[in-house]
Amino acid sequence: MLNILIISDEAKNIASLFKATGFQPDTHNPSKPNSASESAPPKAEGYDIAFLDLDTENWQQRLLDARHSMPVIAFSLPDLKKAIEAMRLGASDYLEKPLTGDTLSQVIEGHKKQILNHKYGFDEIIGMSRPMQEIFGLIKKAAASESNVLITGESGTGKELIARAIHRWSPRSEKSFMTINCSAIPDTLLESELFGFEKGAFTGAQYLKKGLLEQADGGTVFFDEIGDVSPMFQTKVLRVLQEGEIMRIGGMRQLKVDVRYIVATNVDLKTACQRGSFREDLFYRLNVINIHLPPLRDRIEDVPLLAKHLIQEHAVKRKDIMIKGITSDALDILMNHSYAGNVRELENIIERAISFANTSDILPTDLPPDLLQATPAKPRPAAQRLRDAIEAAEKETIVAALHESNGNISRAATALGIFRQQLQRKIKQYKIAT
Repeated sequence: MLNILIISDEAKNIASLFKATGFQPDTHNPSKPNSASESAPPKAEGYDIAFLDLDTENWQQRLLDARHSMPVIAFSLPDLKKAIEAMRLGASDYLEKPLTGDTLSQVIEGHKKQILNHKYGFDEIIGMSRPMQEIFGLIKKAAASESNVLITGESGTGKELIARAIHRWSPRSEKSFMTINCSAIPDTLLESELFGFEKGAFTGAQYLKKGLLEQADGGTVFFDEIGDVSPMFQTKVLRVLQEGEIMRIGGMRQLKVDVRYIVATNVDLKTACQRGSFREDLFYRLNVINIHLPPLRDRIEDVPLLAKHLIQEHAVKRKDIMIKGITSDALDILMNHSYAGNVRELENIIERAISFANTSDILPTDLPPDLLQATPAKPRPAAQRLRDAIEAAEKETIVAALHESNGNISRAATALGIFRQQLQRKIKQYKIAT
């Protein structure tokens, strides 16, 4: 059952519409602050979706507070100005009064997939471990702020996903999100790429070009691998951060840019500052809000959830068989791996396993050989080992017979010397795709 919150001076009346459609929402009436049952606004973190009445006082702030935790459906008496402002501030949808039970049911159904997808994640970021839940909280706080953000962590931990989530949940979400790979821009092209140039500024400048920072005006710029930049790059970026202005090459005047900066690195910038390879003043400009992503080996309890998500994502690449899951034995092997490459390495393993799988579930034999060799085998009773060996051999024989008969169950059963019904039971038992 979804946890629904209604914020309205008419909350009790609106709640009756929900109850008629089978939902049991909680209510908050801002006009009755002294009511015992509604003395304080409920904590947004406990709800999946909120319905906010724009005809209540201070609705803008209530919307800003709630939108980072859940989808917010705004509603009011017909008012185009309010509707536009609500959507600009981050409302997921807008409804006109009077509300009806059918309308509410349709809206909830439309948002249900989005709501359920965020149960153990935040946008595209997956995790139910305590470290990741703390990071989800930091993302919400960073999104509500305009301060610069420094995201640190090993390669493959998902730093760009964090940056994109902050942008999507921020007031700048409707504007551009510009990713700049710092290590990919040589110093010779730095100014033209970041700041652009005027027509005729140099030989070959046959047109006016807006730089990346100017294109991102009003939005967010993500500097990836900021720890790898040259001293010249650092100087140019620091000036933009300090002044909020840029000048195109060949230009005659400074241009104001309104940009929110998020940067990421796998380098220890404090150590780099001590060694003199990174400017200390730039570090403090960037490190206003710090989000450190833990390596996957430190949140190994997230592996089953990540594996399930990655299987769903990559299963479509197999056209001949539908990969639906992973066996417990194969998952045990994944849980015992150290993941030097973090989530990126796990994704590579899952994608490879899907390519090699012959059944609807990923088996240990579908995993990379080095993973199998590195995983110590768990001692099991001899009877269990014998039964597993027999079942594995039987399953392999059935798969081969189905392959030879081009999936015809009757012909495969005849070749195996068993009845068609027996073979169907075995196919179901071993979850063999047909």
